[in-house]
Amino acid sequence: MSHFKGRNWAIILGGSRGLGLATARRLSEEGYALCIVHRDRRADLEEIQKGFLEVEKKAPAFCSFNADAVNPEKRKEILAQLKSNFKEGDKVKVLVHSIAKGSLKPMVSNDQEALSAEDIEITFKAMALSLYEWVQNLVSEKIIHEDMRVISFTSEGNTRAMPGYAAVSVAKVALEALTRSIALEFAPLGIRANCIQAGVTETTSFGMIPNSEKIKEMARKRNPSGRITTPEDVANVVSLLCREEAHWINGSIVKADGGESLR
Repeated sequence: MSHFKGRNWAIILGGSRGLGLATARRLSEEGYALCIVHRDRRADLEEIQKGFLEVEKKAPAFCSFNADAVNPEKRKEILAQLKSNFKEGDKVKVLVHSIAKGSLKPMVSNDQEALSAEDIEITFKAMALSLYEWVQNLVSEKIIHEDMRVISFTSEGNTRAMPGYAAVSVAKVALEALTRSIALEFAPLGIRANCIQAGVTETTSFGMIPNSEKIKEMARKRNPSGRITTPEDVANVVSLLCREEAHWINGSIVKADGGESLR
């Protein structure tokens, strides 16, 4: 008699576009069941569902939630519904944090609203603190895999100052600090946590950054390969970090930029 071991689930926070969707596609190809949490306007849902359909065709199981992943009550509802999709032995093997909800206001401005402390708090909670809250909830629900991977995305803004990027920069630095602490304190539970520092990648959220076209062109010139990073480049690195052979990589900031940051 065969023994059913259960399916490995990957939760993608912010999985409707860009790095999140590319990661969902990649992990579905590797046999992961997928749960995508996203926050999008109703007008965009038809196009988004087309991307989800591609993932659903390859994944052994699939569910998606158009909800605020930062809201504690919504998070509880999502996890309750996710568990209702579980079969015996199912566990969450991967959590990918790709939430891009932040302020891009300048700190000083004469012609538009300047960045406020509240803007920084909102950005910090969405793009950093929510990672820890999700890990906490998954652990308390007792649905984590014995060799779980927690992966988030940082950027070169972790050390470089750019106009209009202050709130996101604060969040990215905090995200990296939280990742190191998660890697340290949750290791006895089998959790490995790492950040991927992607190169400049053309996504919807990147396009909202002030002077994004100029930044993109500079990144292309800096990169030894003469091109910018693609979402698929980053998704491939997520895949590598999820492999059994990568279990000893923990608490690291892994650059996936083709050498862009070398100069």
